Amino acid sequence: MHVARDARDAWEAASVAAQTAPGERLALVDPRFVGHTHALRLALKDPRFDASALPGVLGIAPSARAALGRLPAAGPDETADALEAEGVAVHRPELGVLVAAVPESAQERHEAREAVAAVDDEKVRLRSAVKSRDGFFTTFCISPYSRYLARWCARRGLTPNQVTTGSLLTALIAAACAATGERAGFVAAGVLLIASFVLDATDGQLARYDLQYSKLGAWLDATFDRAKEYAYYVGLALGASRGGDDVWALALGAMLLMTARHTVDFSFNESNAGVTGNASPTAALSGRLDSVGWTVWLRRMIILPIGERWALIAVLTAVTTPRITFVVLLIAGTLAACYTTAGRLLRSISRRTPRTRQAAEGVGALTDSGILARGCARLLGGVRLPRFGPPALALLGTAVILATAWGAPVGSWWPVLAAAVYALLTGLSLVAPLTGPLDWLLPPLFRIAEYGTVLVLAARASADGALPAAYGLVAAVAYHHYDTVYRIRGGTGAPPHWLVSAVGGHEGRTVLVTVAAALWLGGGGPAEGIDGFGAFDLALTALAVVIAAVVLVESIRFWVSSHAPAVHDETGEPA
Repeated sequence: MHVARDARDAWEAASVAAQTAPGERLALVDPRFVGHTHALRLALKDPRFDASALPGVLGIAPSARAALGRLPAAGPDETADALEAEGVAVHRPELGVLVAAVPESAQERHEAREAVAAVDDEKVRLRSAVKSRDGFFTTFCISPYSRYLARWCARRGLTPNQVTTGSLLTALIAAACAATGERAGFVAAGVLLIASFVLDATDGQLARYDLQYSKLGAWLDATFDRAKEYAYYVGLALGASRGGDDVWALALGAMLLMTARHTVDFSFNESNAGVTGNASPTAALSGRLDSVGWTVWLRRMIILPIGERWALIAVLTAVTTPRITFVVLLIAGTLAACYTTAGRLLRSISRRTPRTRQAAEGVGALTDSGILARGCARLLGGVRLPRFGPPALALLGTAVILATAWGAPVGSWWPVLAAAVYALLTGLSLVAPLTGPLDWLLPPLFRIAEYGTVLVLAARASADGALPAAYGLVAAVAYHHYDTVYRIRGGTGAPPHWLVSAVGGHEGRTVLVTVAAALWLGGGGPAEGIDGFGAFDLALTALAVVIAAVVLVESIRFWVSSHAPAVHDETGEPA
């Protein structure tokens, strides 16, 4: 970073920029500036913004430096205003109690220095490393010491990505301990899972403490939480199998439930994109409840965010069995899903603010509809649906495919017919922009239909490998769905259409799985495969490998490209 400190340098910013390396940030600081070091850090070091400004300070990223050549000679404040006039977004950090000033007189300089001395810069920096909104367990049981761990990492040159990787490795070791099936292994797994969560909290706090945001870090942060949790489920299922208990269906059910819950949250939030407020009475009541301290923490615990969820899993793993762990997790997760979904339904029905086109496009992208559904939507484009038509059709299609997969004879072609009806109904639900009050329900309903169909067909197969193969397939598809979410949240839009088409869309994959079941589960038993695996198991495994390969290659290409946003979750919304 090149810093211009004297008046002549600051007034000749374009000349200084020309002499600075192309990839280096440029800092313009008025020599009269008085303030905290962390205030300077916020303006000069944050890589998420093209330009950041405080009184007497301007930090300019390489991407915004070209505009300097078109500006007249001026100081940092005037240059910041001129950059905004040129269309460059200039971020102005919230300082809170921190001081940043350009005193005009000796008296003002003395007062500014006293104000600086009155505030502990390091304490503010540590507080700001923690999310303003987080779950109860994270806030009171993790963050009080993990912030100091973040500072320890920063002082030793560790990066958030290294801490994130350490968290993943710790969780994988925990899963391996659980897979032993021994009590000592289960206890070690619970302890290591909590340790992994401590590191998971630390990586984000380190990024905020030292402003080490990155594109790769955004991708790792967005995906590793799910990878850790779902890998741990695998460890529990393997450990249970060593004791003669098959809990793969419960593990897959837990993955389905968590993904559907998250999709409800993501889709509902996306349906409010571009809207400044929700005028519904339910939203107003929620705001009033937030003003009562204890209700805030109670509501955050009820929704079972990641901290509470991992603590629950860790304790149950250590003192009970994998089956009990999954059953309790499913019950608690179902109650949390009912609570959050009911609140969102009430807000949506009583909502008075119309939804925007941006919101409709975002919800449409989250549906992950492929060639079949989009083709049906084009063919049926002249059909006009009632206000609640799209979610009603999606619910009907979900019920048809799940009921048929559950009730039809194993290996029959009835599920294939039901999958075709499902594809038709989902296409019909997309004939118009998704601006209805409950249209945000389509993505979670489609997740339940697709994942649920795979779960039911695999559970009804007699081959031992069907459920583990189904788990791998759903994990690969879930990664694709989470990747879609975080692309949209980063402001870069949904994955390209070719990717959605290449992996079939939710309706195409559902049809494909039902066809595989009809071909290789006929007669009530698995067709011969390889080394004891049924042909249906191998078909699910092959589909999982293909989807994982295509999605991962494109995902990695995107997240390390120059177009990927350096965005980290700062909302505090529980995961």
